[in-house]
Amino acid sequence: MMDALFQAIDFDPRDKAYVLVEFPYPSGSGLHIGHAFAFTSGDIYARFLRMRGKNVLFPMGWDAFGLPTENYAIRTGRKPQDVTRENTDTFRRQMKTLGLSFDWSREINSSDPAFYRWTQWIFIKLFEKGLTVKQEMPINWCPKDKIGLANEEVVNGRCERCGTLVIRRLINQWVVKITAYADKLIEGLEATDFIEKVKTAQINWIGKSQGARIRVPVSGRETSIEVFTTRPDTLWGATFLVLAPEHPLVAGLMNDPAIARYVESAAHLSDLERSEAEREKSGVFSGLTAVNPATGAPIPVWISDFILPGYGSGAIMAVPAHDERDHVFAKKFGLPVIPVVLPPQEWDFDRAAYTGLEGRMINSGFLNGLTPREAFSETVLWLERQGLGGPASSYHLRDWIFSRQHYWGEPIPMVYCETDGWQPVPEAQLPVVLPDVEKYQPTETGESPLANIKEWVETTCPRCGGPARRETDTMPNWAGSDWYFLRYTDPHNDRALADMEKMRYWLPVDVYIGGDEHNTLHLLYSRFIYLFLHDLGAVPSQIPEPYQKRLSHGVILGPDGARMSKTHGNVVAPDELIERFGADALRMYLMFLGPFDATLAWNERALLGVKRYLDRFLAFVDEHAGGSMGKSGTGPATRAIIDRLVRSVGEDIPAFKFNTAIAKQMEALNSIIESSEAVDDTYLQKIIQVLAPFAPFLAEACWAKAGGSGSVHASRWPSFDPGLVQERQVTISVQVNGKLRGLLKARTDDPQDSVVEAARALESVSRAIGGADVKKIIYVQGRTLNFVT
Repeated sequence: MMDALFQAIDFDPRDKAYVLVEFPYPSGSGLHIGHAFAFTSGDIYARFLRMRGKNVLFPMGWDAFGLPTENYAIRTGRKPQDVTRENTDTFRRQMKTLGLSFDWSREINSSDPAFYRWTQWIFIKLFEKGLTVKQEMPINWCPKDKIGLANEEVVNGRCERCGTLVIRRLINQWVVKITAYADKLIEGLEATDFIEKVKTAQINWIGKSQGARIRVPVSGRETSIEVFTTRPDTLWGATFLVLAPEHPLVAGLMNDPAIARYVESAAHLSDLERSEAEREKSGVFSGLTAVNPATGAPIPVWISDFILPGYGSGAIMAVPAHDERDHVFAKKFGLPVIPVVLPPQEWDFDRAAYTGLEGRMINSGFLNGLTPREAFSETVLWLERQGLGGPASSYHLRDWIFSRQHYWGEPIPMVYCETDGWQPVPEAQLPVVLPDVEKYQPTETGESPLANIKEWVETTCPRCGGPARRETDTMPNWAGSDWYFLRYTDPHNDRALADMEKMRYWLPVDVYIGGDEHNTLHLLYSRFIYLFLHDLGAVPSQIPEPYQKRLSHGVILGPDGARMSKTHGNVVAPDELIERFGADALRMYLMFLGPFDATLAWNERALLGVKRYLDRFLAFVDEHAGGSMGKSGTGPATRAIIDRLVRSVGEDIPAFKFNTAIAKQMEALNSIIESSEAVDDTYLQKIIQVLAPFAPFLAEACWAKAGGSGSVHASRWPSFDPGLVQERQVTISVQVNGKLRGLLKARTDDPQDSVVEAARALESVSRAIGGADVKKIIYVQGRTLNFVT
């Protein structure tokens, strides 16, 4: 019956609110405190919105495909299907124990064929639009297990499974061209209410750079090397070129033992290691000479692993006088340094590169005397006139490698025919169901284990009817999480990924709550898929972006001050805490730890303090419910305290200021008890309703005691008398070690915690405290606040 209270109603005339928390990967270790923290925050907000009369969609499901389950299944000899079913049952039970008000009628599972049918459908549409192709790409490769590894499967350069040193290997992979949407992904952020740090993370990850592409001829060959540069104005100072070890030209130079050795050593490094700014530069001369197209001077061509194949064209022009990385390389290998920008101040080019944009061009022919900004546009025009290049953009964002040589994932719905090449499986034949097999260990060839299932692999070509082979790679664990939020709007639809009218009613997601670590890749992939579906006409045309607001929750550190992980042995399990303290106490403690987006330290003593508060609250209700104290009516001071609480907490919850909302409830209860005034059931019900989103079990029990009808969670958020909440504002002097550092406006009923938080946010106060430890806080209510360091 209680579950029915939390079910969202399609097309209800009330205002809708779609509150989304990232659906979890159901690991064998069960729900952890990080999950509990994120999910409880969303739950409080969803419960509050329901009490405010909203039609709330607050769904849950399982991001169930992925490598950890496959690894666990291999270690234990069990089927991933069975492990996943067991884990999701555990997670669901734990979530209900924690009092999370999810709409379980909309539960989804990314490993369910009814769900991944539409993941496969999206892949086919990407293929039909030319946005997914199969091409040779470098991957992490374990030579012992003979498998390709995702970046997360490589730990300190070694295979997570067996510890063997990983190498880079070229392999044919399905690649999704997310870079085709790079500009749209930047522009679309304008239509969202994402907090600034999330927008910045997205923009920085896309990393758009404006510059030019330049074709540089190679001496003695009928070829040229194309480079991308953000500083075409410095072309006259280019004294050498550098190629990535994976550049196509390098493959023809491998008969040189020095080059072969260098390329082999680079294959053992990850992209992250290669791009580290502080790492010592290395390289090898290619034996080739190019021609600087601006000066006609011969310039050597080098090979270095600090150039990544995905940046620009995998080749750069090096201008050591005006690029620090090029300068370090040039000094190490004795290459010329030719300044082409004269800085406005004295500069020792032998010591460092000048990378500024102030100054005048020198040693640059017709550009001499111009500023670098003026020279930029003039150089691009000159390149176009000479047929040597032109304006271009480059991106940090890379196309998305979409193949995994694993078993536990969505089958890629493609077949290969010798006559017709790659062909999509007809939509009527979807889903291509992952076969239930006994052996799913890696193969000797490095192919997916599906390659060993002859009767599944061998099929017919959809175009010509001739023999064909199914693709045996599976999709990455990101695939289902890119569009899952759409399926919640219509989870049982077998004709479309979701009904258009239902999506039009529910979308966009009003608030999407997740971790900082997902503000780049997951959010970008998800937005990309939505933008693609929008262009396809598969989602409502009136809704250009899927998420209106993205909020990032904080991180809880273990009792030892380190980030919680099984490796550190500092993980705190919710089940044990619920058993000892109760779900309500755990929920409130998690929200009381500190600001929602902060890094928070675990402190079990504080949890005990929250438990005592809830015990005191229950005792207060028992004492006053039904007029049991023999008094009638509610005293004027108490009415003002409770009405102010209603208003204040009603402002804090939408702002995700849960810690201050709880502090205000604690302080209000203390003030009510100290007043010794009567409290009738009407006002008792108000404070129970304020507690309800935070402590749903206790609030429900207290609601019945206080004579409330039905469920407290189906009641409307209490009203307040505006006349009772017009308390005066005061100016608080904020001191650090007794010295005035700032003034703060506050209400007389603001609790100390919220005043302290606001004071710390003052720049002058923050600067005065610096990195010092605050040993004591002295607060004189409504007058002064002193931080003692």
